[in-house]
Amino acid sequence: MYVKYLTILEESGAGDRCGNICENNCENNCENCHGEMYDFRELDDIIMQAKLIKGNLIIILQEAQRIYGYLPREVINRISERTEHTTAEIYGVATFYAHHRLKPIGKHLIMLCQGTACHVSGAQQIEKAIKDELEIEDGETTEDMLFTLNNVACLGCCSLAPVMMIKTGEEEETYGNLTPERTLEIINGLRHLEEQEPENEKEAV
Repeated sequence: MYVKYLTILEESGAGDRCGNICENNCENNCENCHGEMYDFRELDDIIMQAKLIKGNLIIILQEAQRIYGYLPREVINRISERTEHTTAEIYGVATFYAHHRLKPIGKHLIMLCQGTACHVSGAQQIEKAIKDELEIEDGETTEDMLFTLNNVACLGCCSLAPVMMIKTGEEEETYGNLTPERTLEIINGLRHLEEQEPENEKEAV
């Protein structure tokens, strides 16, 4: 198991801080090699508040993902610096729990229920339709960063089976009694709205 975490660290480069970060030597902000900035002030406050809580690493990772949408290596490095947890330990916890994400997700997170009621009602056909349409697998994100597909154990909406929930920012919309055709209508409807946004912005200008 430990070898697995070391492999993840090597592939992600999480064990090293990039040159930009070291040169800037910043306190509250971190710039990675791609020029992305991370504001650590809220994260630092959470770490301080959680220091005396038993099992605080899980809490910190959950809050970090809430803030940044996923767990980039710079954030994991920051958590390691501000706690007694090594990066290997943090990656070990992050990869153990399926709800933690080490890669950014799309604007629309599709959570497809795979519970018993949904399974017997055709969830597999819904999943196939989504995969074929978006050309992604479970846990993957489209190249345009619009959609991410996540299979989940249960959404608690068994009477609506098969069902999926789409999260866009802080908003969540549940769609029930799905068919492959209706599922594609929903996805293409969201895609159409995305295509209209640039046009609306031009008109506003």
